Amino acid sequence: MNAERELVQVAMSGEGVVGRRHFLRTIGLGAAGLAASGALPLSFTDWMALQAGEMRKRRMSCILLWMAGGPSQFETFDPKPGTAHGGETKAISTAVPGISIAEGWNETAKVMNDIALVRSMTNREGNHQRATYQLHTGYVPSATVKHPSIGCSVAGELGQGKFDLPHIVSIGGPTIGAGFLGAAMEPFVVQNPEKPPQNTEPAVPLGRFERRLVLLDRLEHAGFEHVGGSDRVRDHRALYHQTARMILSPHMKAFNLGEEPEPIRTAYGRNAFGQGCLLARRLVQAGVTFVEVRCNGWDTHQQSHEKVGKLATQVDPAFATLIRDLKSHGLLDSTLIVWMGEFGRTPRINPNAGRDHFPKVFNVALAGGGVKGGRVIGTSAPDGMDVKDRPVTVPDLLASLCHSLKVDANKEVMTPLGRPIKVVDGGKPVRELFA
Repeated sequence: MNAERELVQVAMSGEGVVGRRHFLRTIGLGAAGLAASGALPLSFTDWMALQAGEMRKRRMSCILLWMAGGPSQFETFDPKPGTAHGGETKAISTAVPGISIAEGWNETAKVMNDIALVRSMTNREGNHQRATYQLHTGYVPSATVKHPSIGCSVAGELGQGKFDLPHIVSIGGPTIGAGFLGAAMEPFVVQNPEKPPQNTEPAVPLGRFERRLVLLDRLEHAGFEHVGGSDRVRDHRALYHQTARMILSPHMKAFNLGEEPEPIRTAYGRNAFGQGCLLARRLVQAGVTFVEVRCNGWDTHQQSHEKVGKLATQVDPAFATLIRDLKSHGLLDSTLIVWMGEFGRTPRINPNAGRDHFPKVFNVALAGGGVKGGRVIGTSAPDGMDVKDRPVTVPDLLASLCHSLKVDANKEVMTPLGRPIKVVDGGKPVRELFA
C-alpha cells in the first residue's frame, strides 16, 4: 500500500500540477507487456505505413529552429563582404541566381529554391529575455498576463483533443510555456534527442495502474476539488490522463532515432542539434503540431566570425537535410520551418571582434508550409544600420506563421481573469511569402 499512500499524499498536497517526471516515476504502466504480445507495432516505420491514409488528412505543423542568443545576419543570410561592416565573411552563391548567403552555409545554399529569406526584420527589444519572450509570444512581457508561446497557441488550435503525444515539444531545453492556456498545453521538453524521454518505462502492471488512476480521481473529486482547488484539479487530471495515453501509445516509437538509417542520421549531423532536427521530423510525421529545436551559443560578443562558423557546421547540414527529408516524406507542404533568433547583431564590429545586440535589423529564414522559396523579402541598408525597404515586424512575422498554418491570428482567447487576448498582437501576414 505504500504506492497508494504516496498517491493520496500527492493528490491532497495542494501543490498544484504534478510534473510528468514525478507522475511517470510514481505510477508507470505495463507497455512492455503490450509490445511483447503484439499490441504495439514492431517499428515506427511499419506503424506509419499503416497510418498513411490518415496522415494524408493531417493538419499543418511547424518546426521552429531557435538560434538562442541572436544570430548575426552578416554571418548567416545577409552578408555584406567588402563593406566597412562586412567583417571577414565572404558570400557564396546559392541554387537561386542572384541570392547569396554567407560562407559556411553551403548545404543551405543548395536548397535555396525552398527557402524564403526576410532580411528586413525590425524590432525594439534588445534584451535577451524580453526579446525571446516577444519572438515566441508576439507580446512584450507584462506584469499582469503570462502569454502563451505561439507554439502553444497554434497547438491549442490545431492539436487533436485525443492525440496521445504532447502537441508541442521543445528539443534541447525548455522554452516559453503555455501561460494562461494551462498545464495541458505546456511544452514537453526533450533534453537529449538521442535518448528516449526519461521515466517512460513501465513500472507496474496495467491493471494496477488503472486502479491507481481511479483512486486518484476519486480523491481529487471528493476532497481537493471542493475546497477551492477546482482549477488545479482540472489541470492535474488533464496532465495525468494525457501522460497515461502518451506512455501507452505506439507513437512513442517516434522518439527512437535508432530506427533511422545511419546515412540519414549522418546527413543531419551526429550532434545534438542535427539529431534534434531528425527527431522533429519524426514527431511531425507522427502528428505532433509544433516542435522547437534549440541551438545555443549565438550571443557572439567575441570572435563573431569564428563562432558563427563553428555553429554553422552543425546548423547548416541539419537545416538543409530537414527540408529535403520533409519533402521526401511528402510533409514539406504541410510543415512550416522557421529559422530565427531573438534579434540580430550590430553592424559595427566591437574591439573583441564580436557583434553586440541589434534588434533594429535582422533576418529570418522560412521554408515549407505554403511559403514560396527562392526569394528575398526586404533589404537592409548597404551599411546594415537600417532597413532599406519592406520592414517586417515581429507581429507581422507571427501573423505570417499563423497564415501558413491556417490559424486565425486575431482570434481572442479569454484568460482565467476574463481578459480577451489575441493570438498575435497586431501585424499582417507578409503576403510576398506566399504569393
